[in-house]
Amino acid sequence: MVNMGENMDSRKFTMKDESFVCEACGVKVHALGVTARNHCPRCLYSKHVDNNPGDRMCDCHGLMEPIGLEKYRDSYKIVFKCQRCGAVKKNIVAKDDNMDKIIELSSKPV
Repeated sequence: MVNMGENMDSRKFTMKDESFVCEACGVKVHALGVTARNHCPRCLYSKHVDNNPGDRMCDCHGLMEPIGLEKYRDSYKIVFKCQRCGAVKKNIVAKDDNMDKIIELSSKPV
């Protein structure tokens, strides 16, 4: 799962597009195939595994709760907050994300 935080240094981005089982809802999530996937398209939860996007060097491993949505260029980014350490990260909405969950997030102030 790749997380793109506010202070992301694009030179430190490591492309990781991997399948995984969501620890929040249990669904098998397949690689996106176009760009890196960092969250579950069903429940939108992510996992805090990166210090820099794709490096898998973070020791926290807490669940990243989707807490909001913000406009980003011609799309949106999901705002996540780690339930373990409180870190806040952002990642662009994927084409197959649960639109009902996206709409629900859009009504929450960040």
